[in-house]
Amino acid sequence: MSSNDSLARASAAPTPALAYRRVLLKLSGESLMGDEAYGIDRSTIERMAREIADVVAMGVELAIVIGGGNIFRGVAGGAAGMDRATADYMGMLATVMNSLALQDALRQRGVAARVQSALKIEQVVEPYIRPKALRYLEEGKVVIFAAGTGNPFFTTDTAAALRGAEMGVEVVLKATKVDGVYSSDPMTDPSAKRFHRISFDEAIARHLKVMDATAFALCRDQGLPIKVFSILEEGALRRALSTDDEGTLVHV
Repeated sequence: MSSNDSLARASAAPTPALAYRRVLLKLSGESLMGDEAYGIDRSTIERMAREIADVVAMGVELAIVIGGGNIFRGVAGGAAGMDRATADYMGMLATVMNSLALQDALRQRGVAARVQSALKIEQVVEPYIRPKALRYLEEGKVVIFAAGTGNPFFTTDTAAALRGAEMGVEVVLKATKVDGVYSSDPMTDPSAKRFHRISFDEAIARHLKVMDATAFALCRDQGLPIKVFSILEEGALRRALSTDDEGTLVHV
């Protein structure tokens, strides 16, 4: 078979049916590191931008919250003797850096993206304004929410749950290094079972850590499902948005 025939066959392959149209993607800062010890790996962020561009082209309205653990983790700073609130504000600034990097990677792929920060840094990014963010989503722009909730002592998981509820998304996609929620730690227990679907109540009863307690409770109370999947696999974001069996869906 010629290479042209292979390309024609690939382009003719059916696109998985979308299960969600407006979503919030939660990315950890660590997911941007690739194989590096810290910081941002260029090839990794370019791959993520490519996957995001693919789903935006399918008509998905996408909001994103990024952590800052690849640059600075507030809890670790506090444990080292730094005031926790100060450390958390530094962590929020790290998320702004990650957001700007992702915005630039998306721009280079021709995807319009806007960064809104919970902290006022108007010389760098615009402040978070809910009606404007909603309008951006309706216009097909990717909205990247930076600086968490703007308050210390709250994680970016909580920011993801909060912004997801405010934006009226259909699901929070939590991108991790593990391909779903397991009955136990799959790294230490070979018999660990991956759940395809699990209810909020069952996850609580089994003491499964999906998100931090505040974020998890907010999603449960708002009836906002969470889908946990691995961002390390090529095409995983598209599959997580489709009806394919990708990751674990935590539902009401």
